[in-house]
Amino acid sequence: MSNLALVQNWNEAPAPSKQDDNRHFNELVSQYAQDLQRYAHWLAGDKHTAEDLVQETLLRAWKSLHNLQNPKAAKGWLFTILRRENARRFERKQLQESDILLETLESNDNYYDTSTEAFVLRRAIDDLPAEYREPLVHQVIGGYSQKEIAEKLGISSAGVGTRLFRARNKLKEALVA
Repeated sequence: MSNLALVQNWNEAPAPSKQDDNRHFNELVSQYAQDLQRYAHWLAGDKHTAEDLVQETLLRAWKSLHNLQNPKAAKGWLFTILRRENARRFERKQLQESDILLETLESNDNYYDTSTEAFVLRRAIDDLPAEYREPLVHQVIGGYSQKEIAEKLGISSAGVGTRLFRARNKLKEALVA
């Protein structure tokens, strides 16, 4: 069914009934399912995850079909739902924190940089005051965001930014000297 036919069918019904909603939704699905599947596969990089994303997208679209005012915008509307559904996939994933101290973990990597530069860098990091070293290690080694570090340390995000800035400056000074 062409976009023009879809718009005409959509606009013909003055007050949509449940049957009309079913028909319009089925028309949308038949017209855009392949495009949604391709886009989902591009976003997820995995066929099965893409299928799940499309299913979740269609479920959300069905529940909010009454919000679609302009049928010409249906494709963009569906793609927006799909993109947001993909983002929700990452929001739902909660990583578990461990009580094990980072220092007690053994590395599976047998490589340990014994160069002079690495030694100097490790010593410079160790010499940083704890208030600067801790956020720097959380960010660089732990991969935490500024906001996550702020929550861990119980300070503001701006405070973390300031400490990170000062830590880097102190490292520069120590490495240049």
